[in-house]
Amino acid sequence: MKSEIKEVSPTQKELKIEIDAATLKEAYGKVSQKYAKRANVPGFRKGFAPVDVVRVRFKEEIRGDVLQEVIPAAVAGAIEEHGLHPLTEPHLHLDDHENAVVNGTVPLSLHAHVEVMPEIPTPKYDGIEVTRRVKPLADGEVEALIAERLQKEAALIPVEGRKSKIGDTVIADLEGTFDDDPNGEPISANDLEVVLGDEVIEKSFTENLVGVEADEEKQFTVAYPETFSSEALAGKTLHYKAKIKSVGRTETPEANDDWAKSLDEGYKSMADLRKKLKADLETYAKADADARVRNSAIAKLIEDNAFEVPNSLIENQARNLLNNFAEDMQQRGVDLNKVDENFVQMAYGNMRTQAERDVRGAVLLDKVAEIEKVVVSETDVDEEIAKMAEYYRVTPEDVRKSLTSQKGALDNIRNSLKTRKAIEAVVAKAKIVEGEWIDESVGQPQEVEKPKKAAKKKEPAKKAAKKGS
Repeated sequence: MKSEIKEVSPTQKELKIEIDAATLKEAYGKVSQKYAKRANVPGFRKGFAPVDVVRVRFKEEIRGDVLQEVIPAAVAGAIEEHGLHPLTEPHLHLDDHENAVVNGTVPLSLHAHVEVMPEIPTPKYDGIEVTRRVKPLADGEVEALIAERLQKEAALIPVEGRKSKIGDTVIADLEGTFDDDPNGEPISANDLEVVLGDEVIEKSFTENLVGVEADEEKQFTVAYPETFSSEALAGKTLHYKAKIKSVGRTETPEANDDWAKSLDEGYKSMADLRKKLKADLETYAKADADARVRNSAIAKLIEDNAFEVPNSLIENQARNLLNNFAEDMQQRGVDLNKVDENFVQMAYGNMRTQAERDVRGAVLLDKVAEIEKVVVSETDVDEEIAKMAEYYRVTPEDVRKSLTSQKGALDNIRNSLKTRKAIEAVVAKAKIVEGEWIDESVGQPQEVEKPKKAAKKKEPAKKAAKKGS
């Protein structure tokens, strides 16, 4: 066998391979004998037909088997000879395939295209310039947190001695039939909460549920606009039967020192609560700024160190990203069969761009880890497992047992820690300057409109009392 190598690109190599006549002749003889021993040829007993007759009768089959025997071995030998490490199966092209002779009278020529990792140059990352911007505390942020906390502790108190009025919450079992399909399957919702007069509630629900009380039944009709958010209800008229289960009014605690002390988190007063919430927000802002510094440093690392990324790695990562995106859409109630093909193609294009950056960044960080002699010790792994155990509120032993039962899970943690340390090494050598806060969301392109969610069976009922968009 003879072989020559040609560099098509840093990631693509072409092998020109010639299989000598002697190798072909030997394989041709073995395959012919194999067919002769088991061939059923008219006029001869099984296994006794002359080889020449068998070769004529089973010409194409023998030819195919000979190629299957000699080509993989020849390609593997050429790959080893030239020290290549293919990322995928080589793409083969047999010269003059239709007329290729395999009986050993002439050599056989073919080409193999092999994708490999390119030579990664030593990355430049010493002195990368990054600006650190800490988001200042906005007016009202602390009070908004307090209001949110109060809302979480709000309680629905049943009203007594009167009927429902604006501001009350009516809880009802609802069943609605379509005006244009009275015998069709109705929509229904149990324990539907309707806050009377709330701006997100359809006006018809407020109008018809004011003045009701527990155990009362109410019938009313709602004509939904064409722009209603639920496709199943948009433009439809429904006749509802509502069984009132309770009427209540939401009461929130008063924001005073007694309430602050009741939170059981060590607060001594409202002033103390505000002080600690402010400190928490400032700590978060600094942590967020540090995270953006890391992201910016890696983005700069990728930008400053260009190299050709193997297409197979990009495709693999793009598929992973697209699959994750599809799973997320399904969890949000989107029927993937109804998603527009153009949207899928656009999403895949975006995923492919991101995938190339992901692969490039991973390769560069791996190179940085090599240069910085990054080591992930068992102590590092134990500490990471302990953090996971604390987060999930289980024991470290339980986490390790679970990881051990999953193939490659512990290796994934080691790789993650290795990447994290490589990022820290890049940031440690970066030139970081403090800058004023810039709201990067201002003036940014609007998010591409996502496909509308498919209507689930119970989805219209959940949206029935809310205003359409």
